[in-house]
Amino acid sequence: MTTPELSDFQCQLRKCLLHLRQAPEPALADLFDLTAQRLVRFAATLTGNQSDAEDALQGTFSAIARRPGLLCAADAPWPYLLRTVRNEALRILQKRKRNLTSEHDRTAGQSTVEARLVQEETADSVRRVLQTLPQEQYQVVILKHWEDLTFAEIAEALGLSQNTVASRYRYAMEKLQRSLEPLLR
Repeated sequence: MTTPELSDFQCQLRKCLLHLRQAPEPALADLFDLTAQRLVRFAATLTGNQSDAEDALQGTFSAIARRPGLLCAADAPWPYLLRTVRNEALRILQKRKRNLTSEHDRTAGQSTVEARLVQEETADSVRRVLQTLPQEQYQVVILKHWEDLTFAEIAEALGLSQNTVASRYRYAMEKLQRSLEPLLR
């Protein structure tokens, strides 16, 4: 049985981790440059806004800076990073729920701004349909399609079984197909 070739991203990530063991400060900067955009994009799917997603990224990198050995020792470093940013994003959400009473108004205002930024009608429709998915299915779809993760990697990142991840993905795809069918007519 042969092992699949590593993607360019995975190769770069492994190089960063090797350097992280030897020279933590410059390696953290390289790791940030490599992963920040992807991690913020994922965190934004959880938090619903860019600012909180960036805070989750900052918390993630603060944790890595304090204990870089945990990331270096991870069997699957990319899912480990995703799980760490997910945990930070969830922590921020819980804090926000405790501190804000007008979350619905703030999210609605941001959604309106985001909707104006979307220029193509089809892209806007897809985005709206994606947001109707349950959060658990939405996370799986984002990780599968935007981050090109396998079900095994998604399961590792979310702390779930592969079967659960595959089921959530299948249900999400069925809902998306039904919802987007009118666009194809």
